[in-house]
Amino acid sequence: MDYHVKDLNLSGMGKKRIEWAELDMPVLRRVKENFSRKKPLKGIRISACLHVTTETANLAITLKEGGADVTLCASNPLSTQDDVAASLVKDYRIPVFAIKGEDNKTYYKHLNAALDKRPNITMDDGADLVSLLHTDRKSLADNVIGSTEETTTGVIRLKSLAANKILKFPVIAVNDASTKHFFDNRYGTGQSTLDGILRSTNRLFAGSTFVVCGYGWCGKGVAMRAKGMGSNVVVTEIDPLKALEAVMDGFRVMPMAEAAKIGDMFCTVTGNLNVIRKEHFVKMKDGALVCNSGHFNVELDLVGLKSLSKGKKVVRDFVEEYTLKSGRKVCVLGEGRLINLAAAEGHPASVMDMSFANQALAADFLVKKGRNLNKQVYTVPEEIDKEIARLKLASLGMKIDVLTPEQKKYLASWEMGT
Repeated sequence: MDYHVKDLNLSGMGKKRIEWAELDMPVLRRVKENFSRKKPLKGIRISACLHVTTETANLAITLKEGGADVTLCASNPLSTQDDVAASLVKDYRIPVFAIKGEDNKTYYKHLNAALDKRPNITMDDGADLVSLLHTDRKSLADNVIGSTEETTTGVIRLKSLAANKILKFPVIAVNDASTKHFFDNRYGTGQSTLDGILRSTNRLFAGSTFVVCGYGWCGKGVAMRAKGMGSNVVVTEIDPLKALEAVMDGFRVMPMAEAAKIGDMFCTVTGNLNVIRKEHFVKMKDGALVCNSGHFNVELDLVGLKSLSKGKKVVRDFVEEYTLKSGRKVCVLGEGRLINLAAAEGHPASVMDMSFANQALAADFLVKKGRNLNKQVYTVPEEIDKEIARLKLASLGMKIDVLTPEQKKYLASWEMGT
């Protein structure tokens, strides 16, 4: 079996951590049990470019239980958990190409290694595999039944391909499932982002001014959790509706040029590039902390920051201190990459349970119906979304009401008014 991981001797702890996460993933466990019986993915080659974490490991194991030939590579150079990668190779016989801290050349070598398996289905976290299938590896695109995409950033890229009529196969936007973005993006990103900041800095949130750049579902989660920790939260936005929502949620809203002067901590979650730029860095307080929780490491203008600086040094794990020519210091966390995965462990398993159940069932859907779909971006079918929500509620011991026949008739009728 071909693979590239840091050290197979790390597998012992990795297996324990994979099993620990599985305890908190009851929906995916139900899917795995069903897959094990029916083998709906038998004979299907799946290449997945995802964060190599304990939760992702359980998705890969589920797909293999369904009969798939699974290969996994990392979707971010700093997000891999090396013990998990080792265990997937050694204990579960799943090829993995991922090493925490890999350089850009190795990252793309790993992407290509996953595509060398000639996948029938790809799973992306940022659309890097699909991007390669539309550029350097076009010859493999005819093998692909369809793909799934996990992130807002990736969905934006894929919708651009579809709008330009060059998308080569259908894609299921797992990110757009209600059981994904309402929970994974909001509660997962909110908790894990603060976890990454805490682990890397041990700074106190209470009483600090915390600037959240972007008020999408991820930004809402980060703002909510920072407020809960006692921070005075400021939101920056370019969308008037989202800005208004942030105001109604109790946050101050202002342009980045103003927020830069008062913030103690800054976190970007926009999916865009150069959100915090040179003109913002020069206004920041001495010792300001800056990080990113958007998918790609482009939201912070680190090239601009470097040009303003007379020196840089690592002061803690995942903390680089830039000394500006003015003498003031700005600390960048996790090299500007996803702080929740660079310095912490990513989203809790109970949140990823729903996201990865969506991934697994979307793969099943593509096998059954993908060949008849148009080359466009689709949302997860509503029946899958609701079934995942139902299973999650059941796992939490919660029950809900059902409509009576009379209520169903009322909702379906135009005659029964007031």
